Amino acid sequence: MDVKIEPSWGKLLAAEFEKPYFAELVNFVRQEYSAGVCYPPGSLIFNAFWQTPFERVRAVILGQDPYHGPGQAHGLCFSVRDGVEFPPSLRNIFQEIKNETGAEIPTSGDLTRWAQQGVFLLNTCLSVRAHTAFSHSGHGWETFTDAVIRLLSREREHLVFLLWGAPAGRKADLIDRSRHCVLQSAHPSPLSAYRGFFGNNHFNLCNQYLQQHGSEPITW
Repeated sequence: MDVKIEPSWGKLLAAEFEKPYFAELVNFVRQEYSAGVCYPPGSLIFNAFWQTPFERVRAVILGQDPYHGPGQAHGLCFSVRDGVEFPPSLRNIFQEIKNETGAEIPTSGDLTRWAQQGVFLLNTCLSVRAHTAFSHSGHGWETFTDAVIRLLSREREHLVFLLWGAPAGRKADLIDRSRHCVLQSAHPSPLSAYRGFFGNNHFNLCNQYLQQHGSEPITW
């Protein structure tokens, strides 16, 4: 794994990269990618950091681990490349946006357009073995991404954190609610979308908070 990261993030996370757990994580990921198919492609593991520099982050959506099917994951949570069928969670996300805003469901599932507006699309784990969900969990990614969330909470102000599902919700304790907006609900997965994701109004609430603090709304 060649850790290439956008300069603003690289400077702020330099100390994290030097910690023993991260060296162990790098060795594990290298071994996994050498032994078999893993996602996303190695060059896109830190794609979220490339697309959304630290100072441009305005909102954070936290996923779990990358999609583990061929051609899906490209380093942005919930996002798939153009031409790839929408996974069920992404389809439900687009449906909720339509319900809230009236916007038509897009033809592209590539959320780079969000990332470039300042939506940091972070997974808890940044890599996964093909066809094996959570296969890279428990090896250090969670420690790293927790550090990223703490950094954003500490060094920035007036961000919106959208935490969907129990695993993401547990990260709320890392965030200073006196400085940021934290929105929590059920996950958009078909297993839970009807238990609180649909109707959460998070996309409108996010934009309302951003506008209240002098920032442009996000075009979802």
